[in-house]
This record gives sequence, C-alpha cells and structure tokens, in this order.
Amino acid sequence: MRFFMFALFAGFGAAVAIGILSLSEAAMGESAFLMAPFGATAALVFGVSASPFSRPKNVILGHMMTAVIGLLFVEFVGVTSFCLALATGVAVSAMLLTRIIHPPAGANPLLIMLTGQSWDFLITPVLSGTVVIVVLGRGMRYLYMKMYTSSF
Repeated sequence: MRFFMFALFAGFGAAVAIGILSLSEAAMGESAFLMAPFGATAALVFGVSASPFSRPKNVILGHMMTAVIGLLFVEFVGVTSFCLALATGVAVSAMLLTRIIHPPAGANPLLIMLTGQSWDFLITPVLSGTVVIVVLGRGMRYLYMKMYTSSF
C-alpha cells in the first residue's frame, strides 16, 4: 500500500511539473518551457529522488552542459549523422568526466541539433524547466515525507 501511494504521489508530482511547464508555454506564446527529455527527468526526480541522477546539481547542470554541447555543434560544427552521433558521445563523456550525470540530458544534443535551436534555448526551456522540476520535486518529496511520517 505504501508503494502504491508513493507511485500515485510521484505521478501526481510529475504531472504537476509538466503541466506547469506546458501552461507556461501556452501563456507565453513564443517561449518554449517544455522539451521531451523533461518527461524522463520528471520520472527520475519524482520517482527515484534518492538516485544520484536526481540530485538538483545533476539535473540542472547535466541539462545545461549537454545543451551547450548541442548548441556548439549547431553553431560551429554542423548537423550531419556523424555530428549527431559525435555530439551525443561528447555529451555523455562530459557528464561522466564531470560526475554530473543525468541520463535524460543525453538527449539534449539530438533535440537541439535536429530542431536547430538558438542560444535562448539555454534559458527557456533548459534552465527554467529544470529549476521548476527540481523545486517541485523537492517540495513534493517534503510533503510526502511529512505525510508518511505523521500518518504512522
């Protein structure tokens, strides 16, 4: 029963986070606050918050670092099949070398290169989205722990 409640709570938290980002995007028009890797990020942050991959530093800096790599490839290297593969490999290596590993962020170079994003992409959705997910994740974890410890 406890795991069932946790799963529902985690799913609710992920839905709230993605919902807030989606509504923010709709309200702001041109600004994107949502990107596909955030679905996997939400699964980690809300579902396995104790994982090293879910640490705020890993979530925020992992996404930022790999987004910068994707943007550098768009601007200075190009977008070919080889470059897509190389950028992804560079992103994975960079996360491992810095010990800032967040697996969903490995998709950022592909996303950025395939959609031809500009440097604004670092602020919205990458930075703003990761901060929202991390803050809500911490808040939901606090609420869950408060509810769980006070109800038993």
